[in-house]
Amino acid sequence: TPRLNGAGCLGSTMATSILKPNSRQTGSFSPRLMAANSAAIRVTADLPVAKPRERGDWQWESLQARPASPEDRGREIGSVPPAAVADRPKAAASTMNHQVRIDRFRSARGDHTLVVLEGFHPLKHAIRFGAELLDVVAAEDGDLEKLVAEYAPDAAAKVAEHVRVIPADVFAKLAPVTPPTGVIAIAMRPKVSPVQMLDDQDPAPVVLLENPRNLLNIGAAIRVSAAAGAAGVLTTGPQDPWNPAAVIAATGLQYAIPVARIDSLPACHRPLVVIDPGGEPLRQGLLPSNAILAFGAEREGLSRELLARATHCVSIPMAPGVSSLNLATAVSAVLYAWRLGL
Repeated sequence: TPRLNGAGCLGSTMATSILKPNSRQTGSFSPRLMAANSAAIRVTADLPVAKPRERGDWQWESLQARPASPEDRGREIGSVPPAAVADRPKAAASTMNHQVRIDRFRSARGDHTLVVLEGFHPLKHAIRFGAELLDVVAAEDGDLEKLVAEYAPDAAAKVAEHVRVIPADVFAKLAPVTPPTGVIAIAMRPKVSPVQMLDDQDPAPVVLLENPRNLLNIGAAIRVSAAAGAAGVLTTGPQDPWNPAAVIAATGLQYAIPVARIDSLPACHRPLVVIDPGGEPLRQGLLPSNAILAFGAEREGLSRELLARATHCVSIPMAPGVSSLNLATAVSAVLYAWRLGL
């Protein structure tokens, strides 16, 4: 059975070979070739003509607008029943071999110049805050078009420009856990200067997470920091705040504010406010402007070195018997106390 290319048409190389005379019998056709010609004509005649989609149907446009490369035209991706051709765009043939793409996404996870965006919401925020996209891939059985229309119509043009649709079984190999929203991307990691962040005279605070251990807590703290309008987030310790797990938890809001990992907090003009159970209970007017708000690890709390450098020591009031808060919850409480002027 003749095979179809990504646009639902007979591949040009195949069509040419069917119509050429038999090279061994100049001027005539072999019986086998004549049978192939007849089969090709029958298949072509049975194919329905796809009606033009509406302009808003970005997925159809993005697949149809790309002319097939010579490599694409020579690659067969399997038989497609004629009745299904006009129903839905199929996975676009790509000049990138599937295994090459799988390897690329796997290696990107350990590349500190790149960011892997697993899922629609990290991709949405990355686009919204100016990320440089390198590769956007959607599963052919996913609902990316619907998600864009419902949650991020402002990102539709950028998604349509970059997205490539691939078979679901290939998509499942791009990440340790398949994103349920059916999309994954690679983007450049922005360059962030911690010194420039700390030197900024803006009254908004910088959040410092000292040696946090849980990537999901890191991401959640970045998410609330972006929402509350913090000037940025700095972390110390081995965990990367741009790790894909932290990016998922932050829904990609690392792109909304400066986020960087540092070895230790450098000297700067900002007052250092440490959040510690032994500090003065948080109240109105206690948080200075342009501060660094320092939060300790989930178990160990803040280091003695950082406590010794503090200009203010503040605690979060809690009910009797309650000894601690989740890291991201503590960040949220203090940031919104600052934002609301409490």
